[in-house]
Amino acid sequence: MTMLEDHTTAAPWPTAYPQGYAVVDVETTGLARDDRIISAAVYRLDARGNVEDHWYTLVNPERDPGPVWIHGLTTDVLEGAPLFPEIAGQLSERLDGRVLVAHNAMFDWSMISREYARAARVAPVAQRLCTIALSKELRLPLPNHKLESLAAHFGVVQQRAHHALDDARVLAEAFRPSLHAAARDGVRLPLLECLPLTEWSDSPAKPRIGYQASAPSSYGQGSWRPSRKRPTCPHPNPGRYEPGKLLKQGMRIAFSGDTSVDRELLEDRAVEAGLHIATSLSRLTSLLVTNDPDSATSKTVKAKSFGTPVVDEAAFTQLLRDVTPADG
Repeated sequence: MTMLEDHTTAAPWPTAYPQGYAVVDVETTGLARDDRIISAAVYRLDARGNVEDHWYTLVNPERDPGPVWIHGLTTDVLEGAPLFPEIAGQLSERLDGRVLVAHNAMFDWSMISREYARAARVAPVAQRLCTIALSKELRLPLPNHKLESLAAHFGVVQQRAHHALDDARVLAEAFRPSLHAAARDGVRLPLLECLPLTEWSDSPAKPRIGYQASAPSSYGQGSWRPSRKRPTCPHPNPGRYEPGKLLKQGMRIAFSGDTSVDRELLEDRAVEAGLHIATSLSRLTSLLVTNDPDSATSKTVKAKSFGTPVVDEAAFTQLLRDVTPADG
């Protein structure tokens, strides 16, 4: 018996792990609530992360394709593509009964669930798994949370970045060793419940800022986001977040700098968890979320002077999994 076989025998596959996965990547017209999917890819994996099959489609968004310099999909390319309602059934077949796996899974799930709601359908997904969260659970020594860094760590070669099919392939190939490492070490997978939208109402037509002709410094620049007045948080502020502990409903959360997931999605998730979104930073702020704590923005400078705790986006996403109820 080899050492590998002996190790496998000593550490049986966790019975609580899912029976199948759908590794997903979608390319979109942008990152805001009104943006649309323009291509989608799914790699179906078995319980141990082995590839069963893969699927890819273009999707006609019925609007401006957005940052063509990133995804390469022009209006001419997408004009003859099927509409989302026409491919929803095929996508459902590949998602049904599986855990949705994606890099920044909250974003992919949000875009998919919105498209299903527009089509008056419900996505057959009960749980999702974010590979950023999994890499944090595994304590992988990554320089950042980009897909290319995760791929490089496992020796996976990217061929066409921001092409849904290749990104899904890369993620599937990086997920399998991650899954096996988690099984070997008895790591609980960071599974999150997926709550689908049951109805959809597009906001009234509003002007949209045109995308710049040259590539912007971040994916989200140039996209239009409607102004939103959020309801007042019903919970009292319990004070500052203490590192190593849980968030508590009512805590005041401020954001600074770029985030890999659309800021609006992060804020929505925080509000749903019972947190207060602070537009500025003060001594009452409980926590600052930023991926660049050394930048000289007004919020990071104030956070340092006030001693406000700071965490990055991935850590904040993890904290949102378990928020302590407010007192009373």
